[in-house]
Amino acid sequence: MSETPDMVRIVIVDDHPLVRDGLKAHLAATPHLRVVAEADNGRQALELALALAPDLVLADVNMDGINGIELTQRLRRAAPQIKTMILSMHGDPEYVAAAVAAGARGYVLKGAPTQCIIAAIDTVLAGNTYFSTPVPKAEPHVSVADDALTERETEVLALLAQGDSNKRIAQKLGISTRTVETHRLSLRRKLGIATPAGLAKYAMERGLIK
Repeated sequence: MSETPDMVRIVIVDDHPLVRDGLKAHLAATPHLRVVAEADNGRQALELALALAPDLVLADVNMDGINGIELTQRLRRAAPQIKTMILSMHGDPEYVAAAVAAGARGYVLKGAPTQCIIAAIDTVLAGNTYFSTPVPKAEPHVSVADDALTERETEVLALLAQGDSNKRIAQKLGISTRTVETHRLSLRRKLGIATPAGLAKYAMERGLIK
């Protein structure tokens, strides 16, 4: 199918071939949408997006290497004209807050009807945002000196703000999940922040994530 000027060009990113195939089939049935490329990891998706300059990158959150949150951050820095939308099985506030902090314009659950996904794409391309799950509000935090957090707490905070789970953080840092939980409790106590959205906001203000 040839492209027309009003056609929306999309790159799909998901590490499950069946998910990509199903999503591509649904979008192909919509006349104004065209999937121009697909990737099974964030690094490949970044390269494709920078080369093809699509209108939208539709990405999963959990992928090896560069995950969907980090991909969103990198695209926002390198090609801010490309909009990013997250399509994930995770609807918990921690993931949503991290996506918002990274610059995602939309967040839709994988179980959503096709019409909902298409409506989200159209909304985002119109310059608005679309979140099928509530976006948690950031909260005020206490003033904390730069050296108040340990090096390990800072590392955990940065990964939490990117949407990584306790298990994934433990794997990345080579520590136990229980140790990650201990650091999270310490962060909440020191910073006076109880929500993931608040942690993401604090991490952005301190330059831990972009």
